[in-house]
Amino acid sequence: MTSDHRSVVRRSAPPESATRPLGTPLSPAVAYWAPDADALDAIYEGGAAGFTYGREGHPNWQVLAEKLDWMEGAAGGVLMGSGMAAVGAVFLAVLKAGDHVVAGDQLYGRSLRLLNEELPRMGVSVSLVDATDGAAFAAAIRPETRLALVEVVANPTLRVADMPAILAACRARGVALAVDNTFTTPRLYRPLAEGADYVIHSVTKLLAGHADVTLGYVGARAPEAARRVYDISASWGLTPAPFDCWLAERGLHTFDLRFERAQANAAALADRLAALPGVEAVLYPARPDHPDHNRARAICGDEGGYMVSFRLRGGRAVANRFLRAAEHLPFAPTLGDVATTLSHPASSSHRGMSPAAREAIGITEGFIRVSVGIEDPGLILPEFEAAVAAAGAAAPDPAPAPAPAGGMAAP
Repeated sequence: MTSDHRSVVRRSAPPESATRPLGTPLSPAVAYWAPDADALDAIYEGGAAGFTYGREGHPNWQVLAEKLDWMEGAAGGVLMGSGMAAVGAVFLAVLKAGDHVVAGDQLYGRSLRLLNEELPRMGVSVSLVDATDGAAFAAAIRPETRLALVEVVANPTLRVADMPAILAACRARGVALAVDNTFTTPRLYRPLAEGADYVIHSVTKLLAGHADVTLGYVGARAPEAARRVYDISASWGLTPAPFDCWLAERGLHTFDLRFERAQANAAALADRLAALPGVEAVLYPARPDHPDHNRARAICGDEGGYMVSFRLRGGRAVANRFLRAAEHLPFAPTLGDVATTLSHPASSSHRGMSPAAREAIGITEGFIRVSVGIEDPGLILPEFEAAVAAAGAAAPDPAPAPAPAGGMAAP
């Protein structure tokens, strides 16, 4: 058979059309076809818009990144394969051997592992400080401190960082501040507008919102800082797949609606849990009994977000009874889904900490973190009531043996 330009193995140009698709097209191409070497030079040197190789960027990345940049007031935000890739990229972009990091001591468990285990191995020293104590945070800054990392609302304890004091201390000492804004989202707090240098998101969570995407994002206040993060991401191969970016953009379209409903449900759930026998404490920033309530109001106004944590009286046995009884509330290592999910930090996200270290920040064996979804509250509230009643109140049982080194951390 004679081959010609119509051979099925030849690449075809997109069909011409006077119209354009209403939805963003999915672009899974690995590479992009340039007409000549000069055109490729123009793209790499910034003289022309375009794409080259999928690891260096693709259309679905750009569409999603531009929307997140707008939400956070960022310059040239970078998308990556996960939230932890985003945290790691900031470390790689800023730090070198001999540098020092100050970070909140109540962070997501895998972030703590990165700080406690991986950075020291690379010659970077770390100080973990209570981020609710701005004076202590400032006092931990050294001449060699290059970076600070905080979560506005800590995962999973929901303590609220003293952001004004931390921002002022970092600014006065020339320390770059990175803020993990996953729990708060741009709806409650915009770190770059307040003076932070980097904002980090696990887009996997409420931004994408359907538990079918794994993505991270870093936005920067300065274009040169964003470019440095981009170069790190491309060189270390942290780039996300087009399909995940496409799914996340689709999810982002309903972000405001989902946030409003989940937050209203979270406020109602926190109030209901606080009235239940067997619940020792409820943590929700918008409640007056939250230890950082006044600070939360100053930072986020009257909004409390979509996360609720609470402590059951008793230990692991009570928590297990609660989780088994909550059969329609998935016990799953994620958050930010449209459906309500439960987490037990002592056995998942913070299993790498010793029992004593967990207890010191309030993570008991009876501690439950709730990512509140958008269901009808008439479904959610009775399910929690029934599960708490089924768990019962008990004296604390013996702590389980410490988790083996290298155990997995969940979100």
